[in-house]
Parts: sequence; structure tokens; C-alpha cells
Amino acid sequence: EALRIANRLVGNSADAAALEITMGGFRARTSTDVWIAATGAMAPLHIGGVAADPGTAHLWRAGEELAFDTPAHGVRTYLALRGGLASSREAGSRSSDLMSGLGSAPLTAGSLIPLGAEVAGPIPVVESPPWGEPRDGEITLYLEPGSRADWFAPEALTALYDAIWTVTADANRSGIRLDGPELERIVTGELPSEGMVVGALQVPPSGRPTILLADGPVTGGYPVIAVVSDESLDALAQARPGTRVRFRHAVTR
Repeated sequence: EALRIANRLVGNSADAAALEITMGGFRARTSTDVWIAATGAMAPLHIGGVAADPGTAHLWRAGEELAFDTPAHGVRTYLALRGGLASSREAGSRSSDLMSGLGSAPLTAGSLIPLGAEVAGPIPVVESPPWGEPRDGEITLYLEPGSRADWFAPEALTALYDAIWTVTADANRSGIRLDGPELERIVTGELPSEGMVVGALQVPPSGRPTILLADGPVTGGYPVIAVVSDESLDALAQARPGTRVRFRHAVTR
């Protein structure tokens, strides 16, 4: 949602490619004037040495440095540039599959990023930021039933919802490992690889779940006890190590 809002603020198509910046520390210059907007994690933004508010469009002039510092809350900041980003000539894509190594290489010092032409309309007038600030400390996530919930003891399903889980340092775009009570299985046999979806809670032999995120594998061999609902994924993607997590049953529509 933060990506879509950033694109809307600069008049782009909702799915235009933008930059995802993890924990700040980003510096860049532009060779042409371009409108930009930043959403997601609240990283302090400076353009040409002047502080700029997130959640609104700003003109980034040629030669000026744009800089993000470490965000006060959340993990990932989204930087949309009017027109989006052009596809790479090598891969025909603007993205990377980190697990396979396919697609565009990660940005490094000196990388050049060509602008695209995915303008959808004028830059809208926005009187206040149209999104909520990411929360730290504790978040509540809503779960749908998993495909292998019957592989777990009833006590495991109770513990899943009663316990307060903690986001560990093993967290990236592929997945987030949680620390908490061991979820006991009653079916202990091996499981052939099955299709995975974003938000799946896989439970490895340790008994503590890993939640798959946007770059997670498309197949996996650990049983899925539950799946994070779509409306909870944005909060999960901004969770820092140490964040406490409570699970609740998603409301059936």
C-alpha cells in the first residue's frame, strides 16, 4: 500500500516501479529535475540539504543530493519518482529475484537508474499524508487457516494465538523468523514440497514459525499452520527485530 500511495502522490500508475530502501542510509543525485514522494518507514528526508516531509510530492532538482537517514519507525521506505523506473535492457525488468539471482543487480555506489514513462496524470494536491505511520513495539496480525493445520496438536493452535511472539534478527524480504513457544506436531512424517503464498507460516523442526514475505520461495517442505491475511502484510513488512507479534483469527467474510 505504501508503494501505491507513493506512486499516486507523483501522478504515476499505481504499480509503477519505485525504490525500496531498507533502514535508510540512501544517497543519490539526479541529472534532471524530477518530482518524488516517500512513504512507508519514517526515514528523515533531505533534498539539497533541506528537510522535506514524507507523504507529499517534492521537486528534486538536477545536481541536488537526496538523502534518507535511519527511520524512526518501520523498516522500509518507498521512494517514487514521477515516471517510475525504466526496465533494464538485460532482464526486461526493474526487479530482482534475490533467491535465484535473476533480474537487475542490487544497487551499489555509482549505480545509474533510468527514469520510465509511467505517468498516469497530474500530481494531486494532498493536504495531509494519506497513510499511517508504521508501529514499533507490538503489532496484531490476523491469520487464515493453514493447509496443514491438522498436522499440529490442539495445544499448538492454542499457543499460536495465546503467545506473544518476537521478530528475530533473521528477517528480510524472504521471510521473518519468530521466537516463542514450540508448536508441537502430531504428524511427524516428511512433507513433499507444496506451493507457498506470501504470508504463509511455515513451521520447521524447531517448532517456531517463519512467515514468508514477498521474496519467499514459491514451494516449501514444511507444514503451513496458518497464513497471514492480506490486510496484515503491510504491518508485518515494517516489523523490526524485537517487535512483539500477537495473532488473531481473521474475520470470515
